[in-house]
Amino acid sequence: MIKWRQGTVETVEELWSGACQVQARVGQELVPAIAYVTLTGRPNVGDRVLLNVTALEKGLGTGGLALVVATPDRLPSDPAFTQGHVVKARYTPLQDMVLGVDEQDSPHHQVLADADSIDGMPVIAADLHSSVPAIIAGLRAQKPDAKVVYVMTDGGALPLAFSRNVAGLRRANWLTGAITVGQAFGGTLEAVNVHTGLLAARLVLGADVAVVSQGPGNLGTGTRWGFSGTSAGETLNAAHTLGGRAVAALRVSEADERPRHRGLSHHSRTAYGRVALVPADVPIASIDSDFGRSLSEQVDELIASTDGRLRRVDVDVTDMRAVLDEAPVLMQSMGRGLAQDEAAFLVAAAAGKHVASLL
Repeated sequence: MIKWRQGTVETVEELWSGACQVQARVGQELVPAIAYVTLTGRPNVGDRVLLNVTALEKGLGTGGLALVVATPDRLPSDPAFTQGHVVKARYTPLQDMVLGVDEQDSPHHQVLADADSIDGMPVIAADLHSSVPAIIAGLRAQKPDAKVVYVMTDGGALPLAFSRNVAGLRRANWLTGAITVGQAFGGTLEAVNVHTGLLAARLVLGADVAVVSQGPGNLGTGTRWGFSGTSAGETLNAAHTLGGRAVAALRVSEADERPRHRGLSHHSRTAYGRVALVPADVPIASIDSDFGRSLSEQVDELIASTDGRLRRVDVDVTDMRAVLDEAPVLMQSMGRGLAQDEAAFLVAAAAGKHVASLL
């Protein structure tokens, strides 16, 4: 059930392209909210706003903010006519119509109409959105001129504008572009699914590497199969089907208090061990500690469970901490930074460094 509130805007701050941070007064309380300007228009100070406060009142971590649904007294102007008939966030009150890179009206339709290969392009699949900056940092440390395209699936946040990571990476020119697929929206290009997203990354944006993950705010239920990160395994399948080089970025943690995520996360075990059905490289950071040795054993168990389908790749990460410290965005995952959970980011960076060796 949705919890609704009405408030009055007291402050508006531009976050990055497509999103505003709003402080709205609801009774005696100031409520933090996000407005996606392509959906609701840009709120102004003094506007009355309708808010969805469900996630805020539930106390969710990544998505624990109110969302501006509308400014009912000052509706945004109708947009100019644009081509396109791909609807994202379909059949919700805020569904948006966009031009898909793969649809008939797209200038790229002919390129993609019969496209069937990404020509060996490495595709790095990750469970958590927070792994993406570390992956790209590891890659750029070896290949700073590599053209990297981020492909965002719809397992987490649907608006790309929610991602401060992508905004920071784009400002730093670490990304050639971002493609939103499925129900996700707001990328440089829009695509129907991961397959056409990967084809567009290679054939339209000229990517050397694609990094694929869900948006911020993944869903998990503490069950073997009930988590949104199964899409990481599906990404490996798509990459292999299209003739790419599939690379699995592991989700690990040395600080998570939940046993199912400590060391090698059960998400990686299921997504790469059970959902993925194709050969893939599994880069693992060489970490000289009791934790690192335990993690190495867990990875060996994962590899063994696939009868050789997955290939372990050991990566020296002794130089990676400084690389991560100097990245243009803050390394943070599940509320923990580099100091609290270094291994989580080193292992992600190892995937990027490995892919640099393939280029």
